[in-house]
Amino acid sequence: DGDGDGFTPAAGDCNDADANVNPGAIEVEVTEPDASGQIPAPADEDCDGVIDNVAPPCDDGLSLEDFDPANGARAIDLCAFASRDDRRWGVLSARYVRGDGSPAARSPAVGLFDGFGPNVRVQGGARLLALSTGRARLPDHPNACWSESCSSYGPGAAPPGFPQDNPDCPPSDFINDDIGLEVVLRAPQNATGYEFLFKFYTYEYPEWVCEDFNDQFVALATPAPPGSYNGNLSFDGEGRPVSVNIAFFDVCDGCPLGSSELVGTGFSPRRDGGTRWLKTRAPVRGGEEISLRFILFDTGDNRFDSTALIDGFRWIATGGTVSVETTPAVDPR
Repeated sequence: DGDGDGFTPAAGDCNDADANVNPGAIEVEVTEPDASGQIPAPADEDCDGVIDNVAPPCDDGLSLEDFDPANGARAIDLCAFASRDDRRWGVLSARYVRGDGSPAARSPAVGLFDGFGPNVRVQGGARLLALSTGRARLPDHPNACWSESCSSYGPGAAPPGFPQDNPDCPPSDFINDDIGLEVVLRAPQNATGYEFLFKFYTYEYPEWVCEDFNDQFVALATPAPPGSYNGNLSFDGEGRPVSVNIAFFDVCDGCPLGSSELVGTGFSPRRDGGTRWLKTRAPVRGGEEISLRFILFDTGDNRFDSTALIDGFRWIATGGTVSVETTPAVDPR
């Protein structure tokens, strides 16, 4: 093991002088110049004998009502699965859970969409994951909610330290209709971070801005990376959690991005609102095992539902330092 990556040539390491090349690495298709101004020569990072064979999408054909958490992971573009007995990277386990990590019963609070209304597209593959404190359904779907409030789970329990505090609008400690997808992942050996995209919608806008019952979306990482809030990765530059009060809440009638992305979603283009597509990044060590719990919950009441869309998970394996940050997605689909 000349490069100290834990893989020997006998174990399949095809370049024992480069710790970023081994059977536990992810294939990287490099299209951007490096510091020298040159595009690096293609390489077979995962030592499978083929150069730049980036894995294809894996979520085509999934149904809206699918409640298999492994398919929920596929819907956000987590396509590789691994086991405790091997050293491959990928999903080790997936569960639908309540806010505290206890199992969630099947309900229409989860949906796998091929788009959210006519103007919001998937950001990777063929499906995205929707979580709702009401019903993750469009108005023409079976089990759709025909009002602003449809409870699926009732009272719940938040993870320790949540709901996340917002100094300007302190939240209630009580949560309802909490639903989440929890995945345990092993990072590729050459990864330095990961990213995912999300979008938040709510009936709380505009009447209930800055109230103690504002719903929250949380992306909880364990172990908590530096720069996170008790493990939460998704918040704005002022530390505000993802809710009706976040700085990126700019999809509504009169907002910078207008209201077209509310059309056909069940949220009113005239009365409700949401965020643009946002991208969260976080650091990871190569080969590290992490848990990610994407959670949405009603805070203080069970009314005025919210929906979070999640898609486009991607490992970052192009070098450099990755820090926890949430920013507007550049050129979303």
